[in-house]
Amino acid sequence: MNLLPGRRPTASHPILKPALLTLATGLLLATAGCVSTLDDSHTPAVWFGRDTFDEHFPRSVDQVYTAASIVVSRDGALLSEYIPHDTTNEVRCLKARVNNCSVWVRVESRSTSPEVTALLVQARTSDSTSDPVLANQLDTEIAIELEHLANK
Repeated sequence: MNLLPGRRPTASHPILKPALLTLATGLLLATAGCVSTLDDSHTPAVWFGRDTFDEHFPRSVDQVYTAASIVVSRDGALLSEYIPHDTTNEVRCLKARVNNCSVWVRVESRSTSPEVTALLVQARTSDSTSDPVLANQLDTEIAIELEHLANK
């Protein structure tokens, strides 16, 4: 098909429609995939963007896990609790739905400093993109709840 001299092709031009479709498909495939979750599983996701926040507390694993369970139960629905089989009881995970997003929380004792407990919070939206705002919000709420429990 010949283009008329002086006419610029537009997105609705028959020659460009397949090219644009191919480009869009390529971009989608390049950015989509699977990401690891904090409970050692995988979920389909768009891979770019920070989705995990990491905090450390001078508290026991039980104390931090209790605070995390309270917060996710209050803000959403706790779906499952999990202790990874290849670890000790010093690692606990939970999965929840908060604001229509998937949330994973992992609480673990660090081998380098056993008196310090690590809290990792990961959040993904329903369209599989990262939700750093929700992950940070839950991280902060868990820290506040931990202080509230310590002052009881």
